[in-house]
Amino acid sequence: MSVLVTSTRSEPPPPAPRRTLGQRLGRWDTTISPYLYVSPFFIVFGIVGAFPLLYTAYVSLHEWNLIGGQGAFVGLDNYRNVLGQEYFWGSLRNTLSIFLLSSVPQVVFALLIAAALDADLRARTWWRMGVLVPYVIAPVAVALIFNDLFGDRYGLINQGLGALGFDPVHWHRDKLPSHLAIATMVNFRWTGYNALIFLAAMQAIPRDYYEAAAIDGAGRLRQFLSITIPSLRATIIFVVITSTIGGLQIFDEPRMFDQYGKGGADRQWQTLTLYLYDIGWGQKDFGMASAVAWLLFLLIVLIGILNFLLIRRIASKDSR
Repeated sequence: MSVLVTSTRSEPPPPAPRRTLGQRLGRWDTTISPYLYVSPFFIVFGIVGAFPLLYTAYVSLHEWNLIGGQGAFVGLDNYRNVLGQEYFWGSLRNTLSIFLLSSVPQVVFALLIAAALDADLRARTWWRMGVLVPYVIAPVAVALIFNDLFGDRYGLINQGLGALGFDPVHWHRDKLPSHLAIATMVNFRWTGYNALIFLAAMQAIPRDYYEAAAIDGAGRLRQFLSITIPSLRATIIFVVITSTIGGLQIFDEPRMFDQYGKGGADRQWQTLTLYLYDIGWGQKDFGMASAVAWLLFLLIVLIGILNFLLIRRIASKDSR
């Protein structure tokens, strides 16, 4: 009995077809084009953002004035000099006070206005455009208008208080009233802008949630607290961080609150940016001004991180 054995030899696979130049260019386009689309932003940011920031750090380590330019390397002496001045700490306290009086009510009122605009209102487009009008007005115009409102002698608010039998408020002399007046300007300009951001996020919430909650007997307030607020966690974090950055960098409103732009006779509403401006362009000491700028930058980063961690922790507790 014979067995026929055949040996089969495996044939090599056929060579892969060579890609044409057009196919290679098409693959490169798919791989590289997304980076090319976003590169203009990073290029411009590197030129007008990152480079000035790093250059400011370099300037803060030197004696530097407007006329003589770069001087000797002094290390951290500029930071020590700034931290040793009472005006710096006073400006820091004023900045934090105005920041709290503006940012916290701003976010709360923006949420309430957005909830009202999200309801079935007549002429909704008109109302939504109307809340953005204060943001379009120039900060100088806002400051001039509110200067008349908060005038010490002939201000409209003091005249109204006098008609009601109350004593006039010294808006430009006392610290807390001046902070309230400046915070009112900030809230007037930015509340509507933040309300539209919240409104856009609210409209992305599925309406089925509200219908199911209404069937279960939940009222408007319960729906707002249990559905709307938890669904806006990411947006609230974004608005809080942007409000923190803007609130700590406030400059236009306190500078235009009187005709001198120094932050008051006793610097009772001088902010860190006004203090920085006075050192840089008043005293012509760019080294110390750069040190103040970097201290302000670190303060913004620190408070931004704290806000982010706090809101994320609150959100995680609510999700449980």
